[in-house]
Amino acid sequence: MKVMLREDSSGKLTVYVPKKDLEEEVVKQVDSETGKIFTLANGWELEFSNLPQPLKLPQTYEARRLA
Repeated sequence: MKVMLREDSSGKLTVYVPKKDLEEEVVKQVDSETGKIFTLANGWELEFSNLPQPLKLPQTYEARRLA
């Protein structure tokens, strides 16, 4: 799914999912074998592969929701 990563006014990383009209703060970031896993404040886990370092924000990236 396509999601937008950006920083809010306090500098925290947030994720916006347009199809769900959902915006949540990233509360945890973990490196995995295939990329990065972001845990959102609502409990969702999104996996990102091929994220550039450093992140260019705001930007739309492809993510996969983990069960």
